[in-house]
Amino acid sequence: MSEPTLIMGAVAYAPKVVTIWEGFKAFFAQNGLAFDYVLYSNYERQVEAQFDGTIHLAWNSPLAWVRADRMARSRGQAVQAVAMRDTDCDLRSVIVVRADSELRTLADLRGKTVGLGAVDSPQATLIPLDHLRGNGLVKERDFTARYFDVLGGKHGDHIGGERDAALALMASEIQACCLIDGNHLAFGLDGTLPAGSTRVIATTQPFDHCNFTTSPDAPAALVERFLSLLMAMRWDDPQVRPLLELEGLREWRVGRTSGYALLERAIDDEHFYSPDGRITAADYRY
Repeated sequence: MSEPTLIMGAVAYAPKVVTIWEGFKAFFAQNGLAFDYVLYSNYERQVEAQFDGTIHLAWNSPLAWVRADRMARSRGQAVQAVAMRDTDCDLRSVIVVRADSELRTLADLRGKTVGLGAVDSPQATLIPLDHLRGNGLVKERDFTARYFDVLGGKHGDHIGGERDAALALMASEIQACCLIDGNHLAFGLDGTLPAGSTRVIATTQPFDHCNFTTSPDAPAALVERFLSLLMAMRWDDPQVRPLLELEGLREWRVGRTSGYALLERAIDDEHFYSPDGRITAADYRY
């Protein structure tokens, strides 16, 4: 009889995803865990696969986590966020303007055009819109929202929409744009936003990003072995470090759900998902 295999789902937002999970598959095999993965073109299909028995575990975006949790609760089931990267915790998004702009505060955005990322991006669209709304600015009523809607269904993981918004800001096509703070820094380093060319006028409250989400009725023993091996990975291990570098972390942490409150509120206010996890965003294409 063949050994039971833990099946994980991941979204192919970039070619490196194959390299990452092939590396993890080899690592788990070397440590006695039969592991395989299924790649999806979008998070919506991946979350749905968690409920039809196709996958036991999913590497989910924060938006995908919220949908999976809502779907499970509505069915009397449960999913768990069991692990996340250190780099998934306590992130912030920023609203930036050109350094030479006369705009100084959020109130100055009234009547202006604000660039957003993909329509399904938590960090460059949903959470910044929530922050603006909390400061009395509602899209289309108080400002014009311009979406840079790249690769729908990938929940902004590819950052293409954020990059396009940053370039539009530099070209003065928009007056402000929304970025996760790490990409604001990265765009400064790679020349997308030349040094000193932008100024932050607002920063959101902290939020969390991706997590490993168990499917309902996932095999507990396999998940426990997976987590044991995952948490034992060390940055100073020369065989492990390349995998951690590829996936953008120094250490794995136990999953938590306290960092999704901002996104939950934004999802409701933007009518992105219903309380039972149905997709209700009118212009969402994936």
